Amino acid sequence: MSHADLASSFNSFFNAASAFFRHLSEIEWAPFAIALGFLLAMQLCRAWAWRNVLRAAYPGERISFIPLSAAYLAGAGINAIVPAHAGDVTKVFLVKRQIPHSSYPAVTSSFLVQTVFDTTVGVLVLLYAITQGLLPPLPRIPHLPAFEIAFWADHPKTFLIVTGVLLAAIAIGIYFLAHRVRRFWDRVKQGLAILRQPRRYLREVAAWQGLGWLCRFAAFWFFLEAFNIGGSVGNVMLVMSVQAIANIVPFTPGGAGAQQALLVATLHGPSRAAVLSYSVGTQIAMAAWSVVLGFAAILLVFRTTDWRGLIKQAQDEAEREEKATPSTAVP
Repeated sequence: MSHADLASSFNSFFNAASAFFRHLSEIEWAPFAIALGFLLAMQLCRAWAWRNVLRAAYPGERISFIPLSAAYLAGAGINAIVPAHAGDVTKVFLVKRQIPHSSYPAVTSSFLVQTVFDTTVGVLVLLYAITQGLLPPLPRIPHLPAFEIAFWADHPKTFLIVTGVLLAAIAIGIYFLAHRVRRFWDRVKQGLAILRQPRRYLREVAAWQGLGWLCRFAAFWFFLEAFNIGGSVGNVMLVMSVQAIANIVPFTPGGAGAQQALLVATLHGPSRAAVLSYSVGTQIAMAAWSVVLGFAAILLVFRTTDWRGLIKQAQDEAEREEKATPSTAVP
């Protein structure tokens, strides 16, 4: 696997993007607008779920939904243009500033609470796609024209080693923190407080995340209708599965290239040009919509557009907090 493969992945994406812009007149704009509305609803549902997690962590504090949802949208907008989920740093920083006496470990761990439900649903979506034969057979995966997919498929041992190293590093980090920095670990557990209340978690977090997933499902359905692919349960599940796979290791923002390769290989019926137009058009629309909402939120609620400055402030404040807070070692 060479740099030429990565360049090929980008070239395929940009060529498909050109085809999309040439066929803008063929898009059905009413379902397209409805899809964007459902994407916004999905983000707001997830923001409300996060607010409930934070309320359990800080029961004595008033947590306003408007600035929290603005922080959530801001982070999503940054994630749309920067790989490796850099926008999550901004979310945590902006929300931490809203809650008096809060800490970065607690707010960060509260944000990660949502991964419990998301991982479960993501696995179920992938299992559905696999059992229904929606994804390409394993022998074809290394030959798909996408750098992210082909690289790991061509180097399974490297993938296993990298995964093992990452898991080991996480485990060692958790062990070290748990045994050496009691105060830090107590704050991490504070952010996970709602998980110790299963009924409240299901009612105030999982239920809202489930509603968010339904909004996401509806958004993809209407995108398929807008591009004349045809909305169906099978097509939507396929699109959601492809997006999950492409984002596992985000070499490119939004998995650009990987999603197109997978959809062309799996979405049967429409022409290759139609599938590429849909895939690229949807990806561009979702990214642009996230950026518009995110930067509008930053401007209107936080009175700035300097998102890089926000991330720098987050890093500086986290360092100051770490130096100012004495740790308690476990004997």
